[in-house]
Amino acid sequence: MGLHDLLQELAALPADRPRCMPGEFYTSQAWFEHEAATVLRDGWHCLGRVDEIPEPGDFFTARLLNEPLIVVRADDSEIRVLANVCRHRGMPLAEGAGNARRFVCTYHAWAYGRDGALLRAARMQNEGFDQKNCKLPTHNSYLWNGFIYVSLNPDTAPFEHPELDALVAPYEPDNFRLVHMAEETWHTNWKCLVENFMEGYHLSVVHPQTLHGYTPTGLATKLAGGGGFTSYAAIYPDDIESRGRGAEGLSDKERKRSTLYSVFPTQVASQAASLLVSLCIFPISANEIRVKWTMSIYGDELDYYTIQNRISLWEEVNREDREKLERMQVGLASAHAQAGPLAGENYEGTIHDFLIWLAAEDTKYQTA
Repeated sequence: MGLHDLLQELAALPADRPRCMPGEFYTSQAWFEHEAATVLRDGWHCLGRVDEIPEPGDFFTARLLNEPLIVVRADDSEIRVLANVCRHRGMPLAEGAGNARRFVCTYHAWAYGRDGALLRAARMQNEGFDQKNCKLPTHNSYLWNGFIYVSLNPDTAPFEHPELDALVAPYEPDNFRLVHMAEETWHTNWKCLVENFMEGYHLSVVHPQTLHGYTPTGLATKLAGGGGFTSYAAIYPDDIESRGRGAEGLSDKERKRSTLYSVFPTQVASQAASLLVSLCIFPISANEIRVKWTMSIYGDELDYYTIQNRISLWEEVNREDREKLERMQVGLASAHAQAGPLAGENYEGTIHDFLIWLAAEDTKYQTA
């Protein structure tokens, strides 16, 4: 049976008998290249936070699949995602992050404005050159709750997640401000990190010192899912101290949990009353990803000491997850890494949501 048919078969299993995808879905480079050309290319990917680039000319760069990108706040204060490729000979124009009045190619000094328009091309006097037709392409982008998203497909479906909107709205995500950002390369498959972040089954086992005390596995509870996202609640025990008050409109239940969600295909996030952590996943190959993670806090509620402690905690949590996923990537290459049974709805129901979404997306390309 081919992987396309197997994916459909797994998605069609009864809800009380779910199984995971076998190892080949995570280790096959051919399957990864299929994903890159379909579900990944067409999906909405989180690139980072709006407040990474607060002023006109502020920018950062990213690479999504094979596309180098410039994410810039233009002169009109709008955020644009430009192709980071000179229209002359293909040289990348910018790297890292900073502030630029214009983007100048280091190869032949072609200069572009913050809106991508070509401003100058020295000695280009031949009849075939038209400056107006050499603007940098602008990718399809969308802003949601302080995050910046892009799709490499200009005709992709709109970014719409009304159930997820309702789930996170009480936290007032627009009132969170960035306090930390870091990037790392992990040797794992992109789907492994999505699944790991989105299930509470591993919390007490993998994170006994960092997370078990306030988000134990036994209190994990599945929340809404479907239509391109999934979510669950990591509920805090009654006997732990408050982890922040946050927005005035939050219920006691919302203050006593972390609401974890994934915007498929590649963003995972943990939204709590006073803390918002997001991981942007940039797939590189079947066995490698680039991870950009950000931490934001609600207003000025947390002091410097608390913020630094939270950063240190999440650095350790990410290290623990990375260690496990990189070890698992080795095992997934085995012929014995078959479609094992998933745990119950509250523990791994989110993985089942993800699998069903992947299967539904894959169907589109098989019938096109």
